[in-house]
Amino acid sequence: MAYISLTGSLFFALQGASEVTPRRNGNLRYLFEDYTLDTERHELHRGADAVSITPQVFDLLDYLIRNRERVVSKDDLISAVWNGRIVSDAALTTRLNAARNAIGDSGNEQRLIKTLPRKGFRFVGTVREAQRPAGAAVAEDPEDPLKPALVLPDKPSIAVLPFTNLSSDLEQDYFADGMVDDITTALSRFKLLFVIARHSSFTYKGRAVDIKQVGRELGVRYLLEGSIRKAAGKVRITTQLIDATTGGHLWADRFEGDLSDIFALQDEITVNVVSAIQPKLLQTEIERAIRRPNNLSAYDLYLRATPHYYSGTRERMAEALRLLSRALEIDPRYSSAASLAAFCHTLNIILGRAIDSQSELKEAARLCRLALSIDENDPETMACAGWAKAYLSGDFDAATEMLDRAVALNPNSAVAWNYRGMACQFMGQAEEALRSFERGIRLSPLDPMLYGTFAVMGFAFISLRRFDEAVAAAKKSLHKNQTFTTAYRCLAAALAHLGRDAEASEAVLRILELEPDFRVSEWAARTRQWRAGLLVDGLRKAGLPE
Repeated sequence: MAYISLTGSLFFALQGASEVTPRRNGNLRYLFEDYTLDTERHELHRGADAVSITPQVFDLLDYLIRNRERVVSKDDLISAVWNGRIVSDAALTTRLNAARNAIGDSGNEQRLIKTLPRKGFRFVGTVREAQRPAGAAVAEDPEDPLKPALVLPDKPSIAVLPFTNLSSDLEQDYFADGMVDDITTALSRFKLLFVIARHSSFTYKGRAVDIKQVGRELGVRYLLEGSIRKAAGKVRITTQLIDATTGGHLWADRFEGDLSDIFALQDEITVNVVSAIQPKLLQTEIERAIRRPNNLSAYDLYLRATPHYYSGTRERMAEALRLLSRALEIDPRYSSAASLAAFCHTLNIILGRAIDSQSELKEAARLCRLALSIDENDPETMACAGWAKAYLSGDFDAATEMLDRAVALNPNSAVAWNYRGMACQFMGQAEEALRSFERGIRLSPLDPMLYGTFAVMGFAFISLRRFDEAVAAAKKSLHKNQTFTTAYRCLAAALAHLGRDAEASEAVLRILELEPDFRVSEWAARTRQWRAGLLVDGLRKAGLPE
């Protein structure tokens, strides 16, 4: 799947005049989309990740960006980049394709570098210039504070911030969080909206926030915030919709009723939000968006389980499964509970916590089948089931069909895109895995579990022999979770392939500190990494015990 098309930006204005020859201004950086071209360091970055690029391709891209106000001829490029040497059309085309590839463009799309037949070439992306102070040290922190703000999507974009719990009982936080989850789910099912995932929105919980800053960090135009009070069988919800680009309030309202009316209140809030930002969408789609339980006690148990699942720890995951099991005993046809239980089992497998990974995988597949028998159009369960099918049966055709259907059902689901990425990597489709992960990251850019995504992206880079990028991905993962052994495995293998033996040995020592009994052959068999030849070879090269 192609990465989401971004056609404009509120934050990056064109600055500066065009020039015929490149300036070698040592402290100039160009920012476009989520890329940074750093002329001082002669580096290209996508977000915090370094993009592998040859010096000649860098110079070509640099020249096109500096002269973006005009059409650059073939002779201009040859003079500037090749110093006037004779260059074949094929060589020039190859370098142009490499430049496009480095910035996520293509000859067919021509989103950033446009070819004008018989005239030349022009960089047509929106660019902001930034000066780095002379002699300034470059931060080694992967979370570069100088990275550009996210560009607004080409459709209405929104994030639902955590609601404030106004109940006297602080334990009712789970209920307020559940309301946000359900409203986010309802909004995300609209393909005409771009909706930030719950994981990223909830990084702001309990914090005093600047609305405009949140909008920039999440890359959205609209924010929904509110409060909720639940007491004596009654519930009151106050909400307001804000334009994050201006800070202006677009709409505010209060909703109240009996607790038994909670689903109707959720739908009413969603209708008001959608009506304010996309009036043509239909309420019938909202009513289909959330899978309703038949019993409010089961719903309460599901809401209590959700924060345990999102915490990601072994103990709280076990508690989530206990609560979900009780919910399914009360309402055996509650598909949301079955889906969340399946996600708990898959996370145990992915994080290496499963005592018997095959048994846990089979239970996840069973729960997915149960949920899909109740709601065959649940995208996240469909994606989880596709991932499980790839691992369990090796039926890659059926798995691919399920994964593609999942992201088609809800293109806003970061969960579905991430499952698709993991499955594609397992099936040996590394490029497709990277595209899926990139889409998931854009939908949840502040997700606290990005360390897992970055590590598996590193595996994909290794499969493509892009070892430098694998090292960068592993370091980003470890920046977020310094004890994540999967990231150390990625780092050790990539460094070994690069011949950086001393650094690879350091990563090996860290793996064996965290997992003293680690053996390459046992791990490869347990995790079914039989298609990841370069990864396994790299672990052996690094010196991990067989």
